[in-house]
Amino acid sequence: MNTTTAPESAVDPHRFKSFAEFYPFYLSEHANRTCRRLHFIGSTISLLCLVALIVTFNPLWLLAGLIAGYGFAWIGHFGFEKNRPASFKRPLYSFMGDWAMYRDIWLGKVNI
Repeated sequence: MNTTTAPESAVDPHRFKSFAEFYPFYLSEHANRTCRRLHFIGSTISLLCLVALIVTFNPLWLLAGLIAGYGFAWIGHFGFEKNRPASFKRPLYSFMGDWAMYRDIWLGKVNI
């Protein structure tokens, strides 16, 4: 009897040569609707914190935005998606994917 667990993802995220290749993988890592909703909430709060930072020049808003953005996303991954966030695998492409998915949610291309 084999007691080893299956790998989290059969796809090596480092094989992608461009963001266009990476984005479908990124979306597959966000198949759970609650996870996508939490990403959307966290990204929206992050944008509001960015506005507050610009208006007040208080650098604590930057920290608040990072905590909100990543906090909501990581709760979605660990609590609902049951995978490690893509930011652990490809940080830059993952950051780009967060905002591409946010845009695509607003455009109705990704459902929440």
